[in-house]
Amino acid sequence: MKPVTWMYVGAVILILLAAGGICVGSFILLGASGGAQGVTGIGSAGVFIGAIALVGGILLIVLAVNRTKQDTAQNVTLKVDLPGDTKISQVTCRNCGGALKPENIKMVAGAPMVQCPYCGTTYQLTEEPKW
Repeated sequence: MKPVTWMYVGAVILILLAAGGICVGSFILLGASGGAQGVTGIGSAGVFIGAIALVGGILLIVLAVNRTKQDTAQNVTLKVDLPGDTKISQVTCRNCGGALKPENIKMVAGAPMVQCPYCGTTYQLTEEPKW
């Protein structure tokens, strides 16, 4: 289970405040327009206050969404545990025989892919069976 971070709790609080601001702003605008029962409302001051509350609620939602996007960024470190007596040999291109460097190998969709800097060939690296 993923632990609850303070940024997540802060985003939830911002969304709740935004919902309250949007509701209050809508009610004030409804009252200022006289749409609540045909009665003349609060007036231009009410329209101004209602608009500020409505826009403030929308801005709080945008802030909460940006805050949760920043929290979801992750760094992944891949550690490889090699068996006992491992011999490291030079990796060469299947097509042209050129020497490949670690910079030429990238992980794509969980598979190691290599692109030869000499001939431009791209292929997936495969491990030969040990037996």
